[in-house]
Amino acid sequence: SRDELGRLIAVVHQNVFLFHGTIAENISLGRTDIDRATIEAAARYVYAEEFIRQLDGGFDFVVAHSGANLSVGQGQLIAFARAVAARAELIVLDEATSSVDSVTESMIERALASLYADKTVIAIAHRLSTIRGADKILVLDAGTVVEAGNHESLLAMHGCYAKLLGETNA
Repeated sequence: SRDELGRLIAVVHQNVFLFHGTIAENISLGRTDIDRATIEAAARYVYAEEFIRQLDGGFDFVVAHSGANLSVGQGQLIAFARAVAARAELIVLDEATSSVDSVTESMIERALASLYADKTVIAIAHRLSTIRGADKILVLDAGTVVEAGNHESLLAMHGCYAKLLGETNA
């Protein structure tokens, strides 16, 4: 059913929507079936807990409209925590790291490593650091799959993927 699909799939977009409310409310999206322990565990899982605890009020910190008082990277980590807190089985990352600031990029990469290890993730990305840890990478050219494999096997092909990384002798 549509409701079941909605529960199973979470999408993390390039532009995260944050609403005026607490960090905890932004992670749970106001759902009453997601308790505080789950919210905090989800934040810990994606390495967002550290920056959240440093905010005045921690999980009760009030986010300004559209997240104006948080960095883009912090907003992305909150979006990753949403997906985990919702217990989604499939997470779709739609250019989810393209606008991330360099300060939080390492936290984002750790969060992605956790997601890749434990979840089914479909990552649509131009930023190759987003997909480096994936089990299977599909390289598209003009809408056609031209290569498939993991990071190491794609580099060894010395093809399109390797050229994107600038790691080929061709």
